[in-house]
Amino acid sequence: MAATVIGAATVAIWIYLLFFRGGFWRLRRDAPPAGAGASGGSVVAVVPARDEAAVIGRAIASLLGQSHPDLRIVLVDDQSSDGTAEIAHAAAAALGADDRLIVCRGTPVPRGWTGKLWAMRQGIAVARSLRPDYLLLTDADIVHAPDNLAGLIARAESGGYDLVSLMVKLHCRNPWERLLIPAFVFFFFKLYPPRWVADPARRTSAAAGGCMLIRRASLERIGGIERIRGEIIDDCALARMVKRIGKVWLGLSLETHSIREYASPRAIWDMVARCAFAQLGYSAVVLGLMVALLALTYLAPPLLLLSGPPLARLCGAVSWVAMSAAFAPILQAYNGKARFAFLLPAIALFYAAATVASAVLFWRGRGGYWKGRFQAVAASR
Repeated sequence: MAATVIGAATVAIWIYLLFFRGGFWRLRRDAPPAGAGASGGSVVAVVPARDEAAVIGRAIASLLGQSHPDLRIVLVDDQSSDGTAEIAHAAAAALGADDRLIVCRGTPVPRGWTGKLWAMRQGIAVARSLRPDYLLLTDADIVHAPDNLAGLIARAESGGYDLVSLMVKLHCRNPWERLLIPAFVFFFFKLYPPRWVADPARRTSAAAGGCMLIRRASLERIGGIERIRGEIIDDCALARMVKRIGKVWLGLSLETHSIREYASPRAIWDMVARCAFAQLGYSAVVLGLMVALLALTYLAPPLLLLSGPPLARLCGAVSWVAMSAAFAPILQAYNGKARFAFLLPAIALFYAAATVASAVLFWRGRGGYWKGRFQAVAASR
């Protein structure tokens, strides 16, 4: 009887996710209206970078290659030791665009700030002196498609959005990336359905920090980046602040992409463990509820199918097929193998374990590790 009840619950969950969760799994990629924002406005890209020599050259070159004509770049060299700034200068010089790149040396991180946000704060201070209409907040590992900025501006102008962002295509070439990375995107959009993010009537808000375009006036209206200075998940925190005073849009790009490689499952594990517990508000109770819900949603269906009574097995089969069908579009977008859709229960177990590890690291005072800094401890106080 208990197995049947659990089976019925899993079916109910997947009915909700498929039909009442904003259609998150369909990955709609609406093109901005043709000609919208063609004149656009001035933009300054702010790029925080700490020891990014392996990727910064391509990122800067892609920004300088944008079709939008009025773009300047502020690179904040966050105390790098690998020649990041020199490589950025060389990339700009190779394109004859040295005058469009400003490199500023970052200062030590004050108490109460995360490293990335302190670097962004310094870059935004420089950008403000140029009086741009928009700020493009982007990571050092992002290679932008030539029309990416123009599309973001068109989206903002046509919809009156204060903040528009894109979940860029993550690096997904080696076997472990092909297995695990599409699920990361799937879980992100399940948590933050783009349709709900863009709906002013809903509280759901989110952004993808690798590529965010924000109106300078809107950032100033919310009190600047200082308002979120201790946040580990800074992109979603910024979106929450902006949605209180305006409109936010979140989309997906398969042309603009990250070139940061995850060479092993440990690298993906560390990416999740760095910030997952912050997503749960550093709450042990919420962590327990999350693990229980993940088990019911993803692990129960195959277990019921393999060992339950007939009706429970049917429920398990229906739920497993439903989750595989929901996962299929993101797999297709990432050129993944179709059979990986049926591995979503095992993949979900990996992410659940990494989330528990995130909590353990936080409790040990080692949360939010990135580039030699443990940041979650400072952020939580």
